[in-house]
Amino acid sequence: MLEELHVRDLALIEDAWLTFGSGMTVLSGETGAGKTVLLGALKLLLGERAGSSMVRAGAAEALVEGSFVTTGGEVLVRRRVGADGRSRCAIDGEMAPVGALVERIGPLVDLHGQHEHQALLSRSSHVGYLDRWASGAVEEFRAAYVRAHAGYAQAVRELEDVRRRIEEVTRDVDHLRFIVDEIDKVAPEAGEDEELEARLPTLMHAERLSEAANEAVTLVRGEGAALDSVAGARDVLGRVAGIDPALDELALRLAEVTELIDDVGAALRRYRDDVDHDPAALDALQARLASLTGLKRRYGPTLDDVLAKRGEAVAALETADSGQEAYARAQSRVDDSRLALEQAGAALDAARRAAAPSFSSALEAQTRGLAMDGARFEIAFTELPFEAWTEEGPHTVEFLYSPAPGVPARPLARIASGGELSRVMLALKCALGRADTVETLVFDEVDAGIGGATAMAIGARLAALARSHQVIVVTHLAQVAAFADAHLVVRKVETSGGVATTVVPVEGEMRVDELARMLSGGVSAASRTHAAELLAQARDARTPV
Repeated sequence: MLEELHVRDLALIEDAWLTFGSGMTVLSGETGAGKTVLLGALKLLLGERAGSSMVRAGAAEALVEGSFVTTGGEVLVRRRVGADGRSRCAIDGEMAPVGALVERIGPLVDLHGQHEHQALLSRSSHVGYLDRWASGAVEEFRAAYVRAHAGYAQAVRELEDVRRRIEEVTRDVDHLRFIVDEIDKVAPEAGEDEELEARLPTLMHAERLSEAANEAVTLVRGEGAALDSVAGARDVLGRVAGIDPALDELALRLAEVTELIDDVGAALRRYRDDVDHDPAALDALQARLASLTGLKRRYGPTLDDVLAKRGEAVAALETADSGQEAYARAQSRVDDSRLALEQAGAALDAARRAAAPSFSSALEAQTRGLAMDGARFEIAFTELPFEAWTEEGPHTVEFLYSPAPGVPARPLARIASGGELSRVMLALKCALGRADTVETLVFDEVDAGIGGATAMAIGARLAALARSHQVIVVTHLAQVAAFADAHLVVRKVETSGGVATTVVPVEGEMRVDELARMLSGGVSAASRTHAAELLAQARDARTPV
């Protein structure tokens, strides 16, 4: 719902604040007062194009701000138009492109008036109107169709993915086999390169290591070597054991040292004996490392990467081998989902066609009394080839309109009269009632070319529609304005800078005066009496849609 509209330096409007409530709000005023400018301000918030000619003379920029209340909370929208023609937008204080206004704010408001490109002129919107009116009679079939359409689209995507993968694998199969064969010739094992690199220094320096170990064994365990000396010292202290605890402690430590030296000597001897002096073993290890390094250079950088590359190649080759089976399974899913979609499409088509005559009758009933006597509506279905089916259905739906008996029904988009189109939209909205999801409806020129009882009928329908929607109406007719819950008057005023537009809410006697002016062009006792009578008639004429 549009809660507030602020306009500054836009065309004739210097600074105006408009507050809107639920129900029906009327904007009236003399021709040229600026009502169209206010509608233009609202269009800017809905994402329509802006130009420098919209900026008030002498101003640096025009500003339009709006506050909308939605189920998700309040949304604040701002649109600035510079004198250079540049436009800037913000939603809830954050910069946004104009497209964001169209996407987020556009769906909140239906604006209907002469030459407006509203949803009614778009054939693609007609099926949605029919579905909302039919409600439960179509809802189940529409939901089943949407699910089936999504399932079919998914199956087609999966088939295409299988086909693409098979083509890629088939194209690369020779290369994949070369990869597997090359890696298998070397037959690497995980961590093998690290183990070989750890062994390499020992094989490369085997002779020096063996000589050093042998010399160390001699120095540790040879005749008169370290082990004998330490053991002798231990034995000497053993002869005086038990006399001085301090010396006994040192004797124990010598015993530990003796055992340690003996262990080290044994280990050195084993190391010396185990050192491999085989040059052939060194050559084999270096050759193996070279083979592993070559694989890592091509498929690495690590040996784990090499093994992973082989696994990927093997999996791809298996896909190629089983590709036809996978493709057959995917094609079977496409065939099954197509059959399900065709069945869902037939059910949806039948449900919509069954609802169409009643919907047409409901529209015709709503146009009676709106200066459209004899109007006739048809709903045309055009079957689409299966490949052209959309999420909306297996067909296109279009509203056709005939203004009088004997006149062929034509698409609504060809209706020349903006006022007539607005009244068709009014009839449509009244027929939809609460099923219509757009909360704010703006009507301009809905009363073009009519008056008297027809104007009263339009006012009554607008007031009834306002029980389930916020309705904003720009009108020249007092018969329509009398039904409003709130009345705003747009006036020109003289300012120091020239002429400006102001907006004034009117109630009580001020409202009677405005209705009197709308009736006769001026305010007199007779016109005021007539205006008061209109207000009373409007109160009595309010009836449900």
